[in-house]
Amino acid sequence: MPFRNIREAGSIGTIPGLGRDQAGWHVGDRNFMKIMLALALALWLCTLQGSSEFHASQPEGPAEETQETLGAEDAEAAEEAEEVEEGEEEEPPRPPNVLLILVDDLGYGDLSSSGAEDLQTPHIDALVETGMRFNRFYANSTVGAPTRAALLTGRYPDLVGVPGNIRPEPERSWGYLSPEATLLPELLQQAGYQTALIGKWHLGLESPNLPNERGFHLFRGFLADRMDDYFLHTRRGVNHMRFNAETIEQAGHATDLFSQWAIDYLVDRAEDDQPFFLLLAYNAPHVPAQPPPLHLERVAQRGGGLSEKRARLVALIEHLDEGIGKVMEALRENGQDIETLVLFTSDNGGDLRAEANCGNLRGGKREMYEGGIRVPMVAVWPDKIRPGTSSNRLALTMDLFPTIGTAAGLTVESEIDGVSLFRTLVGQMAPPMERTLHWVRREGGRLHQGQDYYAVRQGHWKLLQNSPFEPFKLFNVREDPLEEHDLAEQEPRVVSRLSRALRLRIQKAGAVPWQPAPPPPTESVPQPESEAPSESEAPSGSEASTILP
Repeated sequence: MPFRNIREAGSIGTIPGLGRDQAGWHVGDRNFMKIMLALALALWLCTLQGSSEFHASQPEGPAEETQETLGAEDAEAAEEAEEVEEGEEEEPPRPPNVLLILVDDLGYGDLSSSGAEDLQTPHIDALVETGMRFNRFYANSTVGAPTRAALLTGRYPDLVGVPGNIRPEPERSWGYLSPEATLLPELLQQAGYQTALIGKWHLGLESPNLPNERGFHLFRGFLADRMDDYFLHTRRGVNHMRFNAETIEQAGHATDLFSQWAIDYLVDRAEDDQPFFLLLAYNAPHVPAQPPPLHLERVAQRGGGLSEKRARLVALIEHLDEGIGKVMEALRENGQDIETLVLFTSDNGGDLRAEANCGNLRGGKREMYEGGIRVPMVAVWPDKIRPGTSSNRLALTMDLFPTIGTAAGLTVESEIDGVSLFRTLVGQMAPPMERTLHWVRREGGRLHQGQDYYAVRQGHWKLLQNSPFEPFKLFNVREDPLEEHDLAEQEPRVVSRLSRALRLRIQKAGAVPWQPAPPPPTESVPQPESEAPSESEAPSGSEASTILP
């Protein structure tokens, strides 16, 4: 319409009363030419304007004022954009703090939130209510040191030199943490974390395998495998309590000391923007079941017909729960809870000799049955993990290494066997995963003679032995969760398949120059239970790999 009207207005003779000038042009013609020139100039300006990045409409007013006004607005906008960009560069998203609470020999059923009726664990139960519980979480071994090695390296424990417990006496020690192994706190240090271990170490008693030499800025706790006395902090008469490299003597129950030291650490970090990794590793409820007298008296007053042994263990667990509650309260009071990923688990199943409750599972500590390796695990992370949720995903202690690494944004150049649980924690769906799982323990004495015994699992099938001198048994743990029906004779093909996977695994762990590690198995592995969605297995190998959600 505008173009048509202009043409119509500029046509000769369309506007009456217009005469010719001295050159013979109609006055209307001269006006028409001016209009056409103006139109051509306008079209040229529009072409230039359309080819630029500036698309704002021209405001009314003088050209000089318009240019000045636009220049000021552009400069202000540019400054704001630069401030945003500079702010993003100077203040990248802060990685979370990590508080990993590892308890010692806690049975799968020894929490009131797990169904125990003869004890009260309100503070650990609160973690379950505010986070995600893993219903099928497993320790990497039936005893403590191998599981701790797996936790801190992300590897199967026998691949880093710890197939059995590390003890002060050489003739009773069945592991030595490999100096070549890369530990999680070492990587976290490189990523800017402040790292601390408070409590039990159990991975070496001399250099180079002391906590401060393996990635912890601060160590305040117990070096050895167990305490013979929770108040004296000794093992076979030797004090193994340390503040970094210094031997210390401090009065008090070990659980109370570890809880208070953890609180002191959290208070010290409260005003610091540097993220921290705190491994709070309690000795409790490992034997001897030695609770403070007040807690034992409380249990006795409740009655319930408990045996003396069970009452002592219940009191020790309740005392432990109370200490964890104080640590969590300090985390909240400091305002650190909102930016802290809290993980809670045990190093192996409960000790049946102490009358531990392993739930509706067969066996306990030292055994490859479910009661010896299935353990509680809870993860809490406000605004990231949905409260009151649970997962049926099959997972092991070594999976916590890449899970924490994912949350911290680590890049790992060492080989790991664990798989990140990060997607599961934050509620993201992940594809099913094929994994053959292994457990191993080496032990001495007349029962084991310094040899290993194993379990291996593919899908629902689990092949196990509880002594190197007994035959392997086969169970379908989905249909037979109590592991009562040995199907080894009925399912020879399954036995053969799992046995081959185990042999290759043993060959890898014991690789020597005349028998190098075998290549990865090419056989197909059954899918895990459909009710346990998980993500693809993380790549392993000597190549650098980035742990991502």
